[in-house]
Parts: sequence; C-alpha cells; structure tokens
Amino acid sequence: MTTSQASARWNISAWAIRKPIASIVLFVVLTLLGLFSFSKLPITRFPNVDVPIITVTVSQAGAAPSELESQVTKKVEDSVAGIAGVNRVTSSISDALSQTTIEFRLEVNSDRAINDVKDAIAKIRADLPRALRSRSSSASTSPACPSSPSRSPRRT
Repeated sequence: MTTSQASARWNISAWAIRKPIASIVLFVVLTLLGLFSFSKLPITRFPNVDVPIITVTVSQAGAAPSELESQVTKKVEDSVAGIAGVNRVTSSISDALSQTTIEFRLEVNSDRAINDVKDAIAKIRADLPRALRSRSSSASTSPACPSSPSRSPRRT
C-alpha cells in the first residue's frame, strides 16, 4: 500500500463529498446540540461583581477647602496611593468636608482593601489636624453595569 492509497482512505473531505447526507445530518445534530446547550447556560443579566472601591471621608468644622486640601487630602492621597492594587485615587473637597475615593483592581479582595486603607490612614493619623471630627471608610459594590449610578455602600 502506497502513501497515496493510505491518504485516500483517510481523506475526510473526499468522504464528505461522496456522502453528503451524512455530513448534513452530522452538521444538523451538532447545531441542535449546541443550541440546546446554549439555552441551558445560566446567564445573569447583572452579575454580582465585587468592585473594591473605598471611600475615606474626613470632616473638620469651619475648615476652608484649601486648608483641607493641604492639611488632609494630599496626605491621605499620598498615603493610600502606595497600597498594592490601587487603580485610581480621586478626591473631592468642599467646605469642611474632604472625600477621597480609592478604586482598586478587580482582583483585589474588598476586605483586604479596607484593611490596607485603614492601616495607611492610621500611619498618617498623627500628621492630621487634631480637630478632625470624623473619619470613615466604606466599601462600595456595584452591579456589572457601568451606567448604573446607584451603589450600595457598606459601612465599616
């Protein structure tokens, strides 16, 4: 038996051309099986994705925004920027209130992120003004829908 005879025996395309009914039946069966399997897949419209976003809110009665920026916000931002897994740090400052939001990468555990932020704030606590009235951290989770403005905060 030569190699051309052996390859002629195992030539799938030649077999499919010679026997088109078998090829069509195989195609239909595989298509139906795929459609049936696809319909049984569990698909969630809004899966529960834990997005690790931590918010640090600091308030100081009677403080001007420029005072809060120089004495509090910059120190908080510098402190949390060095934490592993931080994706973005943003702050907003108004009269007597500074709010810093730390967004972590998705693979970072929210509980670990909260603890890391608390540790970073504790390290700079002595450098912050004593008149600070409150300091809180919260973690937010949101559904996997980027246009959804609603977030349910979890206080810690």
